[in-house]
Amino acid sequence: VQLQASGGGLVQAGGSLRLSCKASDRTVSNNGMGWFRQAPGKEREFVAGRSWNGGTTYYADTVKGRFSISRDVAENTLYLQMNNLKPEDTAVYYCAVDVSSPYFRSSGGRYYWGKGTQVTVSS
Repeated sequence: VQLQASGGGLVQAGGSLRLSCKASDRTVSNNGMGWFRQAPGKEREFVAGRSWNGGTTYYADTVKGRFSISRDVAENTLYLQMNNLKPEDTAVYYCAVDVSSPYFRSSGGRYYWGKGTQVTVSS
């Protein structure tokens, strides 16, 4: 499967962006999907995840209450709605499928990665 992320850009602090991640096929429809991000000079970190059926969602503490993950099954697309963005949210954002689980592990999973999309938040 190929994952194509889009929707990044430059936004002022307090603004919003919505990231999209379209999967090339439905072979991963029963797997958890999610988002990671990597800021310059830092390790890649978990942002949000969703079980295959949406029954469970997970968020990093740093984004809880501001970000929301969702999935359009018909469009085979994962979304990340990001509100009240902060400069510390600046990073390259990557979508991923956890092919080892119907849930989404924040670490230790077996991931297929999409290419990243840059999010820059100015103060």
